[in-house]
Amino acid sequence: MPGGSAAREYEFRVVSPVPQAAAEAFPELEAVLIGSQIYGDVIDETHLFGPLARFRMLGLLIVERRPLPSA
Repeated sequence: MPGGSAAREYEFRVVSPVPQAAAEAFPELEAVLIGSQIYGDVIDETHLFGPLARFRMLGLLIVERRPLPSA
């Protein structure tokens, strides 16, 4: 990876449960879907903009986005 930085796992919380078809729209996150949450690895800030735009395009309102503590 550029600069030797590791990916961080993020949690995205949306207003309502995420349909499985919508979760499949996030292959780069290797999405793990749990109700109204999607977890996945984000390489860097630039990589984060793609999923954020896709949430908006799918009409999924994000109420929280946060990096998870490193293991």
